[in-house]
Amino acid sequence: MISLHDMDVINSSSRGFEKLFLGNTGEIKQEIREKINGQVLLWREEGKADIIPGVLFIDETHMLDIETFSYLNRALEDDLSPILIMASNRGITRIRGTNYKSPHGIPIDLLDRLLIIATKPYEYEDIKHILNIRAEEEDVEIDEEALEMLTNIGVETSLRYAIQLIITSDLVCKKRKGTKVKLNDVRRVYSLFVDVKRSSQFLKEYQKQFMFFENAEIEEKGKKEKEDENSILIEDIN
Repeated sequence: MISLHDMDVINSSSRGFEKLFLGNTGEIKQEIREKINGQVLLWREEGKADIIPGVLFIDETHMLDIETFSYLNRALEDDLSPILIMASNRGITRIRGTNYKSPHGIPIDLLDRLLIIATKPYEYEDIKHILNIRAEEEDVEIDEEALEMLTNIGVETSLRYAIQLIITSDLVCKKRKGTKVKLNDVRRVYSLFVDVKRSSQFLKEYQKQFMFFENAEIEEKGKKEKEDENSILIEDIN
């Protein structure tokens, strides 16, 4: 099996094979690429070659801007384009570089060309199974009660947060000279490291004690506007 890039390098100069093995490919002219692509497509039509498309996975797709989406849209029309897999956790959001909003921050014309895979939240048993696998990968021995608590934490907060508590719980376990993570180890790290929900609640309760607080300025502006409206109404009544 040989890739299109390998063929481009081999045909780029008389020392193409040497460049390929040394890794010093240098710049390949567009004419060479087009010639190789045309030859490969001809071989495929004659049944002399099969093309196995590559896979391009793009996570956090909503972070791409409109220029990148335009490039991808055009690239997908090529006969040798890879299989494109895009992932995003956003709903209706603005397309970067524009003032327009669309599902997942992806332009509608590109979104119409994609096969959208429906997903659903993890169930309790799914989260427990994933945490158990992650603990094995991290070489962390965990007690059943501790695993149950981590699972409950994953259900109430997020799976990522619960996964992060595995290593920290193991560190607490090692500090007390233990060999297996217990329930109290998980409780300890849960009290030390807060999740997004508890952190947001903390900020709401103590927001006025922080040095910079934008919402406070917004509230003051809203109160002033309301006072101005009331004063205007009083003047109209008088």
